[in-house]
Amino acid sequence: MTGSGSSAAPAPTRAPGATASGSGSAAAVGGPPSVPASNLQGSERDRLLSAAAALRAEIGKRIVGQQAVLEEILMALVAGGHALLVGVPGLAKTLMVRSIAEATHLGFRRVQFTPDLVPSDITGTEVMEEDPLTRHRAFRFVEGPVFTNILLADEINRTPPRTQAALLEAMQEHRVTAAGETRALPEPFFVLATQNPIEQEGTYSLPEAQLDRFLFDIRVGYPDEREEIAILRQTTGADSLPLVPVLSPIDAIALQRLVRDVPAAEPALRYAAALVRATRPDAPHAPPIVSRYVRWGAGPRAGQALILGAKAHAVLAGRFAISPADIQRVALPVLRHRVLVSFAAEAEGVSAERIVTELLGAIPEPTSAIPV
Repeated sequence: MTGSGSSAAPAPTRAPGATASGSGSAAAVGGPPSVPASNLQGSERDRLLSAAAALRAEIGKRIVGQQAVLEEILMALVAGGHALLVGVPGLAKTLMVRSIAEATHLGFRRVQFTPDLVPSDITGTEVMEEDPLTRHRAFRFVEGPVFTNILLADEINRTPPRTQAALLEAMQEHRVTAAGETRALPEPFFVLATQNPIEQEGTYSLPEAQLDRFLFDIRVGYPDEREEIAILRQTTGADSLPLVPVLSPIDAIALQRLVRDVPAAEPALRYAAALVRATRPDAPHAPPIVSRYVRWGAGPRAGQALILGAKAHAVLAGRFAISPADIQRVALPVLRHRVLVSFAAEAEGVSAERIVTELLGAIPEPTSAIPV
């Protein structure tokens, strides 16, 4: 199913009492810098999990297939991180994001990234206004599309690095500095960027520093035959199925807090650290495939993303402790964009995905049981 549209969108909404402030480890992988602590009772936890399940079901009314992709987007959302969707045109990347926004009460804006886009087109700008009675002139700041809950950065690699960098502070700190003033963004704040992997003419590769800000690198593949027939049936009729909003900004923030409250046992932390450290070619116990084909390995932010992603996966499955399987489930979307392969790997067709997959087989699971 294809998805596209104009950049016009409803004005962003702010969750009551939910503004970003400060920074810290929570922001290291794009999460909200400050989220109130939760002391949720069992009934409230169940309600939040039901809301997350209802969101998945509501989106499934419009999106055919792509279950793994939708799961990874939802994991990034409840983990408080950002996601990069990579896939060829026509695979419903934009439609997925629009559907998620439509199935929530979150503000949504879309920016079509182009070569002539400038930073102020994203963050906002000051305009001169004159009072018609007093003739007094004053500057007023007009918020850019980044002041929303869900920001769709469509074809992010089509704009120059200077404009790409305008998103860095917003993604990391949940605030922007414009017109000499720092302004907090609404919470929750979630960037979903799309990228076409095959068309390189007129594009600008994302710098590693910005790639690292994305919690997940999500690959969108082709549907199978049954799904493709269902897409044709669903999208060539006259009716467009509306979606019912099932998740509020407050509930989204509560889900993010719930994810961070999931305990991570020491064996889980050691396992995540072992996976990340094994991606570095100069590590003492780096596997041969890493020593030969990796130029730069993943940094500590990758370990944070592994644990946060594993917590999100466990919560969406109704569990409140993580297992090795949870870490393994998110290893590819977490590590594929943080492992930089060498020229030898590119020449021999060895991808980051293959390296991460072999790492999962080479690094033993914790000997001490992680509670499930």
